[in-house]
Amino acid sequence: MNILITVQEVREKVQEWKRAGLRVGLVPTMGYLHEGHASLIKEACSQNDRVIVSDFVNPIQFGPGEDLDAYPRDIEHDRKTAQDAGADCIFHPDVDEMYGSDFSSFVDMTGITENLCGKRRPGHFRGVCTVVSKLFNIVTPDMAYFGEKDAQQLAVIRQMVQDLNFAVQIIGCPIIREPDGLAKSSRNAYLNMEERQAATVLHAALSGAEDAMRAGERQISVLTGMIRNTIESRPLARVDYIEVVDSKSMQPVSEMNADVLIAIAVYVGKIRLIDNFTWKIQAGRI
Repeated sequence: MNILITVQEVREKVQEWKRAGLRVGLVPTMGYLHEGHASLIKEACSQNDRVIVSDFVNPIQFGPGEDLDAYPRDIEHDRKTAQDAGADCIFHPDVDEMYGSDFSSFVDMTGITENLCGKRRPGHFRGVCTVVSKLFNIVTPDMAYFGEKDAQQLAVIRQMVQDLNFAVQIIGCPIIREPDGLAKSSRNAYLNMEERQAATVLHAALSGAEDAMRAGERQISVLTGMIRNTIESRPLARVDYIEVVDSKSMQPVSEMNADVLIAIAVYVGKIRLIDNFTWKIQAGRI
C-alpha cells in the first residue's frame, strides 16, 4: 500500500493507470478510518480498476472552537484499513501541500448549504467544496464515493458536480452502524463509556419516527416532537437541530409530498453527532 504525499505523485500514478485504460475511483476521507469508510472503499473497488483514498484533515472546513487540533489521526491504522478493504494507495498530503502560503481561491455555494449543518457551522461547506474540488482536479477520478450519514454533504457535492461540470460520477453509500444502531463516525472515538451508551439515542429517536411514519403519521410537528422527546429523555443528550427537509434541495418542508430527509444533530456531552434517514415517496411508503 503506497502512501503518496504530493500532488505530483498522485497525478503521475493516475496518469499511469489511465494510460493503461483503467477506471479510477476516489474515496475522500479525513482519516481515522472505520468500517463505514471501509464500506465505501469496497464499493469503489467493486466498480473501478484502481482506488485512491484521500486521508486529509481539512482545516478550512473547521470553524473557530471546533475540534481541528483534537481530530483523531492514525495513518498506520488508516493504511491497514484501506489496504484490507482493497484500496491501491492513500493520498496523505500535509496542509502546505494542499494550501500554500498564497492560497486564495475557494468554492462556495448558496441555497442548499443554508440549513442543517450549514446553518450551525458557517463556512463549513465552503471548506468542503474547496477541498473536494481540489481532490477532483488532482485525482481526476471516474467515480467518487461519499457516505449517506453526511446527507447534506452528499447533496452539496452532487450539486457542485452538476453546477461546475466535473466529469465524475458521485456514488452515495448507505450508513454503516454499530450493532446497537449508532452510526459509524470518527468522532465516536471521543465518547467515554457513559456517553457512548447515551449516543444510541440518536438511532432510537429516528427509528421511532420511522416506525410512526410506517404506521401512517405524516404531521411534521408530531414526528419532530417524538424525536425531541426521545433525545431529551437522555440526560447527556442535547438537541442541536431536528429538521425535515427536501432530500435534494435541503430546504424545510411543511408537507410530505416529495422525498424527505429527516436529519438530526445532537450533542452527547461535548461531542456533536449527526444521523438521518430518508423517506421516499413510493409504493408502500406513503
